[in-house]
Amino acid sequence: MDEKEYSTRLTGTDKSLISAQYPSQDSKKLTNKNSDGSSMEISEEAEPIPPVPVVRVSGSHREMGRQIGSFCTIQLHRSIRNARTLIASAYKDLQLTWEGAQIQARKYLPFAQEHYPQYVDEIIGMAEGANLSFDDLMVLNAMEAVTMDALHLTKCTTIAVNDDRTADGHVLIAHNEDWLPEDEQDVYLVHATPDDEPPFLAMTYGGLLPNIGFNANGIAQCCDSVYPTDSRIGIPRLIVSRAVLAAKDPEEAIRDTLIPHRAAGYNHMIVHESGEIYSVEVSARRFAVLYGDEGYLVHTNHYLDYNMRQIESEPDELVATRIRYFRALRMLKRTERHTLKTLQAIQKDHTNFPNSICNHSMDDIDPMEREKTINAIIIDLNTKAMHFAWGNPCNSQYHTFYL
Repeated sequence: MDEKEYSTRLTGTDKSLISAQYPSQDSKKLTNKNSDGSSMEISEEAEPIPPVPVVRVSGSHREMGRQIGSFCTIQLHRSIRNARTLIASAYKDLQLTWEGAQIQARKYLPFAQEHYPQYVDEIIGMAEGANLSFDDLMVLNAMEAVTMDALHLTKCTTIAVNDDRTADGHVLIAHNEDWLPEDEQDVYLVHATPDDEPPFLAMTYGGLLPNIGFNANGIAQCCDSVYPTDSRIGIPRLIVSRAVLAAKDPEEAIRDTLIPHRAAGYNHMIVHESGEIYSVEVSARRFAVLYGDEGYLVHTNHYLDYNMRQIESEPDELVATRIRYFRALRMLKRTERHTLKTLQAIQKDHTNFPNSICNHSMDDIDPMEREKTINAIIIDLNTKAMHFAWGNPCNSQYHTFYL
């Protein structure tokens, strides 16, 4: 089977096997114009990018994991290969082998099993469904922890606006997911109906638990990596963020991010359909809650709260994230009433190219620095819809999916 093609099973009435074409590597150059008049040359995909695959799962957590593993076997296997390659290529910096990463990941497992056994069951189910080693999948789901955040790869941008700041009175949250170029082909959506939790629609890729999305209770979450100095062995942050998708209200969602014995933390942008917007900046031992009292919030990959900045690792290295933050904030402020189109324009912005909001840094020879925007999302909590662009949003079409 060609590496640029893959298949994923969909549940539903037809249970058909569909095939999607991964965004072509054959590209042509074009000149992109920013809203400020500047321009740069970027690659345009030679073929249109199709809608992202959607996997519909239901049942117990282990059953849902098995369904994901079965339907997305190729994606899960390929994500393990990509992770192994990354660890090997970064050995000089990490001094870590794959076997060493497995040993490190096992140290985090007891904390996850004690507090969130249901999400460990999801990983177990994924391993069973895809015929993979659970130890391998545990490394993926604790990657940031086992590498001690040395892989500063996730450089995402998140924007939220409430009904006071949108033209149609809807509550919107937008997110650009930046990660390894090799993992772009393994992106998919999970439409889940758990037995004991609210239904949700979320994005993930490869063998990672889903955590970027929204649930039927009107809670949305988007995560931005941050880099504290107080990380410890505990519950991996990806498992913590998976729990937010089960929250019944904003209070429960925020409490989920602050669970004791967490290994570290993300910035969790938590938005409720009522228009409440919170950025919860989290580390292993500290947190800060920022509130969108002007009807909007922006976050990237550095701490905004003063107390959280005191424990930020190598802040002088976090320059591009600050540029993205201020750029997104400026673009957000200059429009009084936002729409899907105005948020998409921010997601497509190339100021500070290639380390821009729409990230194109995939040509860096350093494996620790290679990344790109692998998808862009806008969630409408009023219509329970996710508008999704697979790949760089500057040359991808948005498709709409409903919970």
